[in-house]
Amino acid sequence: MSVIFGLLLISFPIGIYIVFETDIGDDINYDYPITHLDLFSQTNFYQSSIDLSLGDVFVVLWMFYLGIFVISILGPKQNFLKSILSLISMGQYDVKLNYMFAITKWLSILILISALINFIQESFGIITVPPLGDNNLIQFFYVSLAPLLEEFLFRIILVGIPLFALYSSRASLRYFLKCLWNPSSLNILDSKKAILIIVFVGISFGFAHIAFGDSWSEGKFAQATAGGIILGWVYFKYGIVTSLLIHWATNYFIFAYAHFISQINYVPLEIAFANPLMSSLELLFLSSGVLGVCILFLNKFYLKKSLI
Repeated sequence: MSVIFGLLLISFPIGIYIVFETDIGDDINYDYPITHLDLFSQTNFYQSSIDLSLGDVFVVLWMFYLGIFVISILGPKQNFLKSILSLISMGQYDVKLNYMFAITKWLSILILISALINFIQESFGIITVPPLGDNNLIQFFYVSLAPLLEEFLFRIILVGIPLFALYSSRASLRYFLKCLWNPSSLNILDSKKAILIIVFVGISFGFAHIAFGDSWSEGKFAQATAGGIILGWVYFKYGIVTSLLIHWATNYFIFAYAHFISQINYVPLEIAFANPLMSSLELLFLSSGVLGVCILFLNKFYLKKSLI
């Protein structure tokens, strides 16, 4: 867990280096006007007399994720260092005491499940092809922005609000916001309806990844659906901090290391993904994912045993 934490932390300066100190964008750089991006120009999402560049918005995103990352280290009830010391000294820990424990655990499980789905699909000749990006800098900006937008829509709006409507016994604005931040505040005893909502939104999340003309190929549906269900479950159990950072890690973190390798070795991004360092990172997460799954089953076994 501490190794994964360190890798996540190092990805922050790597991202800044890639955007501001490399030629990742070829004919454009961080001064590229944000209004020239398709997301903003075609949807009129952003209209202002203030000229913002891609670099300006990236820094805002970077600082936001860094702030959430710090929150995950410090809380919600115990800081990460104290949790690590507790694990070392007593051999046990409570995932709900610290966000980072849940993040490293469920990130590894998500990567493991995605790898298994990809392996099964490829054995049947189903290849997952990512959307074609015209520019690596713009692509990196989009994968950094996507977790924030998608977690707001698919977790807070489509999961958090329905859960509050179904399970809340109070109509307080403060309590409403608290439950959107962490749905476990609702103290749900029967979670069947909650699980149905999570699964339905997870399927919608998977469909959204292949539904548009410039989206992923159909092979992404199963991976994205599984990821959406896991992120929904994590949001339900631990809150938006955990699901947001896991989603961020599957986007920004992975592409930050890949682009870094691409730039320092002067190789295309596709070749960078096959670099031994990326393979080592994948192996680390897969091993951690196997360990996380084993811990889940062991916890369920001992819980049932204690109830007998």
